[in-house]
Amino acid sequence: MSIKIAILCNAPEILAQAELFAGQFSLPLLRERDVSEIDEADFVVVIAAHGIELQQTGRKAPGPIRADFTEGAVDHRRKFGGGKGQMIAKAVGIKAGVYPRVLDATAGLGKDSFVLATLGCSVTMIERSPIVHCLLNNGLERARDFALEDAELGAVLARMQLVKQDSLAYLQSLTADNYPDVIYLDPMFPERNKTADVKKEMAAFHSLVGKDEDADALLPLALAHANYRVVVKRPRKAPLLNNQAPSYQLEGKSSRYDIYTLKKLPERLNTTSDY
Repeated sequence: MSIKIAILCNAPEILAQAELFAGQFSLPLLRERDVSEIDEADFVVVIAAHGIELQQTGRKAPGPIRADFTEGAVDHRRKFGGGKGQMIAKAVGIKAGVYPRVLDATAGLGKDSFVLATLGCSVTMIERSPIVHCLLNNGLERARDFALEDAELGAVLARMQLVKQDSLAYLQSLTADNYPDVIYLDPMFPERNKTADVKKEMAAFHSLVGKDEDADALLPLALAHANYRVVVKRPRKAPLLNNQAPSYQLEGKSSRYDIYTLKKLPERLNTTSDY
């Protein structure tokens, strides 16, 4: 059964923006007064003055989902996180003087890309879902506005580039002179624990976006287009991507990183004056 999606505008002053999005995605445009029509949709993309959100409909629907880099857990991690000691930093190979150029081929809402950019990496994010790309792009735009008074955040955002494209096609278009140092993959995988609110939100997100059925095909293509390594993030007990054993693994409580090394990272790589 196909999922029904609509655009919802909840403020008259941004109606023009909502009409633009509705036309772009060929989706019906609703107002808050259209209660019955809202209930007929499975999800609504809410165009609001404070940003763009994805909201599942229904009585017991979880809270809205949006990309946010200026508050909550993501912002706290930027300011007070574990730095280069974080597992994702070790997986990518970040250390003093080594800040690889990373291609995040499954960007989603950009949380891991933001962490990597915070740690000093230049990150290109690839997202093929039009709705997810819309959420992520809006999150970056709002963060850039906030960064006008936060130079450190501005420097992080300057290291992030978003591309709307299918990752398979993007990787195939790369030539040897522009291969990324590291390709990062975090394909959609069904959530098993749905007890916490955040898990419920992500379960709703997964139901809209779906599992990445072509994820296995990404790994060999990534291995052929990275300079130094490919990193795959998986739930801790999930099967290997493409049934292909990694060079080594880093394992946490709920997730793990499978690292496929192609050659050793140099002692200094893409170092900037900021680090």
